[in-house]
Amino acid sequence: MTTVLAAVEHALLNSGSFNPDIEVAPAAVLWPDKDRLWQPIIGQLQARLPQLWTLGDYAPEQKTGPAIWLRCAMANRVDGIDAAGAIPILYLPGVSRQEIRAIESCPESLKPLAELQYRGVIWSQVNAKDWTILAFLRSDQGGLGLDVAQDRAALHAMQLALYRLLDVDVSLLKGKRLDKDYFNTLLIDGDPIRDLLHWLDQGDAFKAAKGDTAWPAFVEIIKSQLGFDPDKQGTLSAAALLAAHEGPWQPVWDRYCEAPKRYPNIPAQLEKTALPMDMFADKSGWPQWNRQQENELRLALARLEQASPAQARKSIADLDNTHGERRTLVWAELGLSPLAQSLKWLKKLADVTRSSIAGGTIADMANTYQTVAWQADDAVVQALKPIDQQEDFDAASKAIRAMYTDWAQDAARYLQESVQKHGYPGLIAANRKPVKYAKSETVFFVDGLRFDVGKRFAESLEAKGYSVELSTQWSALPSVTATAKPAVSPVAQLISGVVGSEAFEPCVKETEQKLSGHHFQKLLETNGWQKLAKTDVGESSGQAWCEYGDIDSEGHDRGWKLAKHIDAILVEVEDRIASLLNAGWKQVRLVTDHGWLLLPGGLPKTELPAALVDSKWGRCASIKPGSHTDEQLYPWHWNADQHFSLANGISCYKLGEEYTHGGLSLQECLTPELIIRKAGNAYVDVKAEITDVSWRGLRCNVAVEGAFEGLLLDVRLDAGDATTSKVMSTKTIKESGVGSVVIDDEDLEGVAAVIVLLTESGELIAQQQTRIGGE
Repeated sequence: MTTVLAAVEHALLNSGSFNPDIEVAPAAVLWPDKDRLWQPIIGQLQARLPQLWTLGDYAPEQKTGPAIWLRCAMANRVDGIDAAGAIPILYLPGVSRQEIRAIESCPESLKPLAELQYRGVIWSQVNAKDWTILAFLRSDQGGLGLDVAQDRAALHAMQLALYRLLDVDVSLLKGKRLDKDYFNTLLIDGDPIRDLLHWLDQGDAFKAAKGDTAWPAFVEIIKSQLGFDPDKQGTLSAAALLAAHEGPWQPVWDRYCEAPKRYPNIPAQLEKTALPMDMFADKSGWPQWNRQQENELRLALARLEQASPAQARKSIADLDNTHGERRTLVWAELGLSPLAQSLKWLKKLADVTRSSIAGGTIADMANTYQTVAWQADDAVVQALKPIDQQEDFDAASKAIRAMYTDWAQDAARYLQESVQKHGYPGLIAANRKPVKYAKSETVFFVDGLRFDVGKRFAESLEAKGYSVELSTQWSALPSVTATAKPAVSPVAQLISGVVGSEAFEPCVKETEQKLSGHHFQKLLETNGWQKLAKTDVGESSGQAWCEYGDIDSEGHDRGWKLAKHIDAILVEVEDRIASLLNAGWKQVRLVTDHGWLLLPGGLPKTELPAALVDSKWGRCASIKPGSHTDEQLYPWHWNADQHFSLANGISCYKLGEEYTHGGLSLQECLTPELIIRKAGNAYVDVKAEITDVSWRGLRCNVAVEGAFEGLLLDVRLDAGDATTSKVMSTKTIKESGVGSVVIDDEDLEGVAAVIVLLTESGELIAQQQTRIGGE
């Protein structure tokens, strides 16, 4: 790579070349520069050419001094100044070639140098004129032969941008029109749109940081490209044009939408501008319009409190037609459209709950729930995730209750009636057959892993290349941790129950000692099972029990806000599974004790007098011996001689419970079991090639040929390590074969990286080395 600076250096050195067979070396190279055009870059050249000295006031530390000092330096009579055997180059700012040649009229201060024109050479053009910057760039005789505009604005911008132009590869300048826009773009780091957005975000602070050189260049380039004068029109005028994003402002808006969180103050700027008066105008660029839409949606959802389920579902579909598009706007990414985002899942809830699952056999219900109906519970959770404000929660919960409550209530009552007639499909402990566990298997217990959560988790693991087998089993009754957790352990056959256990806690079968944590661990170890601590990976050739991820505790503590924390819990569970498989375990069997019911605003309450019970939980109660109650009684999993009551439908024995379990419903009792194995990504026979790469600031644009449909574009520091990705988000290659991603960190500019194409499952298809921001 030959930069402009290197080309100037080469030209200076070449001017002093000679044939040693017939010539003597020139005494010096004289570089006259009457208008001081080259003066700003002399420091950079001196760093490359120690023999370059400057005529001027006495400043030896800067290799600068008067004419007599320069002659002394040439004679090696100045301490610390040495040409190291090279031909001295004497830069003469404010001096023209004519002044040196006219010896009679030569100023006294220059006379010590005048005779050097005979023993040395003058660096000048073929026509004997001094080299100007414009001449050096344009001339094809001793210069670079580039296409440079000659108007006053271009020359002014060129002079200001000279220090940046020096670092540009000459080959990249060939064939380009170097006009004022080009030079101004160099001054503002080559990305005027990014700088415009930073100005809108930072205002006067941005102007001050740019300084007296880069700010005028920024103004000129924005005037040229957008017809907008930042100096005269100001940030609020620019904000209004950005919000309208018409004509040349559309690319600016698109750029903002790519990474809006990098410009946190822009929404506040947009708020200061007025919405268009035209009722048909596109107002989507204004955050206040989006806020108005959210307010309207909030009121509409709140009105569903009195609606029938059918009316609520129809209203949700209509609202989604009106507000659904707002999920694609920048305000959703900034978290300013929580109800529009929630509405997507309310629409899903409406679709799924149109069909009742209260019918057929218990097996029919279980099959329908596993294939379709689980999505209703998932939709409730997903609809609550974007919610932060109480007023939004109140509106969303009313919509959820209108569509979900009767649907879940009917299903639970039908299941309970079926169990009374045909028995519970989850066998009591005495009738259960022992599970056969494999060698090198860890049984991994997660408290409260409901089926819909487990289903999503399984899909996530499969997408990352794991082999996952998902099945279901019925929880032990009552569906509380004390009873159900031991039932899924590998020592379940060694556990039983004593009649009179009010807290539904089993005991060690052999000794009838209460199954404390100590006794549970002792049973495991006595029977060859390792009990792994939270970070322990154990001996992978054996078998182990592991506990991690307490969804149930979060549910009891947070109520409906559990929805906002489930994903974080599952990330930790996934990391723990990965550590076990990486340590050599062949498979991990993910088990749980029970699911749960979640109804924002609280489950319906059913009365059960305290005088009738020994203990009462949210959905189950231990009835006092001899007490009469209309509640349905069920045998305890660990001892069929003890019975307890379960609340009817999805009701609860306590008032205001949003999250609870212990009763009989598909959500509480039909639990997932996942067998997870490490299975590297399957080979994908996809052939695609990156054919072109260009950078515009921190945005990387690529062109791709081949079978690129569905491929994702990423930029990583290490191609095979997804954790080294440096983009705001990966992007899908478009149908046209082009893709674009934005780097998240400005400090990475110039860092070596790898552009990669990959499938949705993470399979690498193609890669290419690059430097962030371009070469």
